[in-house]
Amino acid sequence: MDDSSLRAVGWARSLPLSTGPKAARDWTRDHLESLGWTRSHPQTVDDVLLTVSELVTNAHVHAHSTARLVMAWDGQCLHITVHDDDAALPTPREPSQDRPGGRGMLLVDALADEWEARRCPHGKSVTACFRPSAT
Repeated sequence: MDDSSLRAVGWARSLPLSTGPKAARDWTRDHLESLGWTRSHPQTVDDVLLTVSELVTNAHVHAHSTARLVMAWDGQCLHITVHDDDAALPTPREPSQDRPGGRGMLLVDALADEWEARRCPHGKSVTACFRPSAT
């Protein structure tokens, strides 16, 4: 067996507009627990959960779309991807005291090791990568 081959585990869930970000966080936490992260990497778990909440909220509020959440662990990076039906890419913007919101992608940028947004044929996907901190 080739030890250099990629081994990955992943999960996917569709979250319609009627489903709040708490359902996404709970679902994500259950899968992170199955990886043992809630015990071994609690800070990374907190960062992932806040990112999931922000990305799902963005899909619901800004794209007015079902959020399709995909988590994949490849042994080095936990990839959190949220796909929605709006092709407009998110951009971090300076928060304003005159309007609510505007901090979601700044949070994702601060919490994730890296992130990217890509247009797809039917919307966009935003992916954040998390590498567990050393124990």
